[in-house]
Amino acid sequence: RTRVLLPQMGYQPFFKCGDGTQGWPSQAPYDAILVTAAAPKIPAALVNQLKIGGRLVIPVGNQDKQTMLRLTRGQGNQLHKEEFDQFAFVPLKGKDGWGK
Repeated sequence: RTRVLLPQMGYQPFFKCGDGTQGWPSQAPYDAILVTAAAPKIPAALVNQLKIGGRLVIPVGNQDKQTMLRLTRGQGNQLHKEEFDQFAFVPLKGKDGWGK
């Protein structure tokens, strides 16, 4: 339904289905990546797809409670990590998440 509705609303979306923990390497690098599901760890694939100065916002923790993280990629593989409040998100599925 969304494929039909969004164009009717004036949006020109491109839909991609796949393992969100692996990102979309062919379109990288990204200015920002926003993950809206809880991850047990920070997926390295997503960090590797950030531009220098790019940001990854992701809830990381266990399946009951996560800390919201904002990671900013510096020169090379340097990461600046900021931690925010506790949240509860649905689990991230995939290779670097909780099962498939």
